Amino acid sequence: MTLPTLFIPHGGGPCFFMDPNGGPPDPMWRPMQAYLAGLIDSLPERPKAILLVSGHWEEDHVTVHTGNGQLLLFDYHGFPEHTYRLRWDAPGSPEVAARAKTLLEGVGFPVGEEHARGWDHGVFIPMMVAVPGADIPLVQLSLRKDLDPAAHIAIGKALAPLRDEGVLIVGSGMSFHNLRARGPQVTPVADEWDAVLVDAVTDPDPARRAERVAAWDKLPHAHFAHPREEHLLPLMVALGAGGEGPAVAEYRDHVMGWAVSGFRFG
Repeated sequence: MTLPTLFIPHGGGPCFFMDPNGGPPDPMWRPMQAYLAGLIDSLPERPKAILLVSGHWEEDHVTVHTGNGQLLLFDYHGFPEHTYRLRWDAPGSPEVAARAKTLLEGVGFPVGEEHARGWDHGVFIPMMVAVPGADIPLVQLSLRKDLDPAAHIAIGKALAPLRDEGVLIVGSGMSFHNLRARGPQVTPVADEWDAVLVDAVTDPDPARRAERVAAWDKLPHAHFAHPREEHLLPLMVALGAGGEGPAVAEYRDHVMGWAVSGFRFG
């Protein structure tokens, strides 16, 4: 069974867990929470492991996390004290990490290894919703600091064999990420950006799709939507790993005045 690949929104900080008594999040975040909560059941089979690329980890070379049983890296600021005591105790998978490293090196990418860094909130916040039992091993993969879109699509292509090995490849970011632009006045431009992004990402021709998404910064409103593109680059990895299969925009909603989309490939 070949698993699809996903690009998911990870929300804002600990947005799904702001109630210390475990109540539901702000209504604005509930559709996104519901989408994330249904991800695993939507797959053709339960993955044996997850390989996740977060918009919150960059290294000079693409780097695999080889640790097992990571602490969490609370890389958000200004939230209630209890949100710095969240737990998500899934195991790592050094075996999947080694396999990813081999695949990437096989096509010429230098690959670093890391074993001590905690999982950042681009990992544990969406995964606490998607895998609340913390019972699927997870390996985190970094972005490259150069944020080269074509290179990240190629990284995804190199990792595609993992899909036939029971590994779910996930890009975790946000399709719109401009923290200085929030509120209803942003929505018309955010909607226009989302429409052109979705059109490029879901192009039925896989080669043309990759070309259009690699040239994301030529799309209307690109640099307004992403003053810096680290939250968009996980999409490139998911798209590259998705191969020749279809691309579908399977989630869309508005948060903070932003139009936010999620995608499935393959």
